[in-house]
Amino acid sequence: MIRKHFAGFVASALAMAVTAQAFAGTVTTDGADIVVKTKGGLEVATTDKEFSFKLGGRIQADYSRFDGFYTNNGNTADAGYFRRAYLELGGVMYTDWAYQIAYDFSHNSGGDNRSEDGYFDEASLAYNGFKPVSIKFGRFDPEFGLEKATSSKWVTAQERTAAYDLVDWTNSHNGGLGIQASGNAGDSLYGSVGAFAKDATNQDKDGDSTKQFNLRGVFAPMHEAGNVLHFGINYAQRDLSDTAFDGRIRSRLGMRGVSTDGGQDAGTNGNRLTLGGQNNTPAGAYDTDQAWGLEAAWAMGPFSVQGEYIKREVEADSAAFSDIKADGYYGQLAYTITGEARGYKLGKFDSIKPSNKQIGAWEVFYRYDHLSVDDDNGAFANVSDIEGKVHNVGLNWYANESIKLSGVYVKAKVDNAQNAAGDDSGDGFVMRAQYVF
Repeated sequence: MIRKHFAGFVASALAMAVTAQAFAGTVTTDGADIVVKTKGGLEVATTDKEFSFKLGGRIQADYSRFDGFYTNNGNTADAGYFRRAYLELGGVMYTDWAYQIAYDFSHNSGGDNRSEDGYFDEASLAYNGFKPVSIKFGRFDPEFGLEKATSSKWVTAQERTAAYDLVDWTNSHNGGLGIQASGNAGDSLYGSVGAFAKDATNQDKDGDSTKQFNLRGVFAPMHEAGNVLHFGINYAQRDLSDTAFDGRIRSRLGMRGVSTDGGQDAGTNGNRLTLGGQNNTPAGAYDTDQAWGLEAAWAMGPFSVQGEYIKREVEADSAAFSDIKADGYYGQLAYTITGEARGYKLGKFDSIKPSNKQIGAWEVFYRYDHLSVDDDNGAFANVSDIEGKVHNVGLNWYANESIKLSGVYVKAKVDNAQNAAGDDSGDGFVMRAQYVF
């Protein structure tokens, strides 16, 4: 029902926009003059910048084929799905207040078990009257890591690093609400701190939601496109005392098609790597779940290199359980053949804007992901650390500022784990068509 009303609102907004363009005439206001922009969506703003309204979105359509460890029987399977299908509404009101609403029709950008009818990926309100500090509250993702801070529209590889799968709770709102304060000192220092209450999938025995705390700090002495030196640190903690939860640490190893949240996937033949933990972890088994992260990046002209290191520890609260420890990292190299530099601002990378409108911008990249879990509980008690290693080699074509076509070859290798057919490695490729408006 929510989706029906929201779609109706969007259709009405688009109809008004089309009507406004179809029938030329005089527009009058009872206040400041209005500026209308149609490049990259529809944006309406007053010249005094007191009010604004922007309607936009993104569509990412993926197709992939994969085999080996990525399937239970080792044979080739494929998947076609919308990775993201966002409709976004945002703007400013009364100068100091900002709002952002993002509705995902694809059912594929959040965690497992989202409503099949789509959901609100963000619905937030921010107060910016204490500049340079901004206070935001509502539903939005916590901040943890450079790749997560960078919009999904402009991350280099189609999927963010597999190392994030070790700490998937750190940068997902999981249907809950939060409050966050963020600020900057010029363009070289940025920080944020937030507190979040997660949804009903993780509750203690009294029905109290899981509470989470996030902290991120960035120092970027060089912070212009094509001239970047970036360092960052992250910390996140959640309270699991007296909480029953799904404690599995799993990874798709860069191949979303093995198990999508919405759309075609490999079905029962899709195989995800389980590195540790267990489903239906009983209340009282664990206490504090902590994650740390370090990030670094350097860019010079069309060349960039970046990496992150992540460490997690789930502290046991019962003599029947032992601590679970995990760590992961990635390193990435990227080069724009046509010479353009990646954009950068306030602790995150931004888009590549083609300088040649005829051929667009062409980018090649390589990324290596590594993740490992040490779990001495249950089925993992007599198994050495389970590790996943993923190589990603890809090509991005930024046809213009709205359209991006991508292709990536992915090769995965796991240690101390196999699929049902005895495979411990797998290959695949993913193609994406993206439209941003």
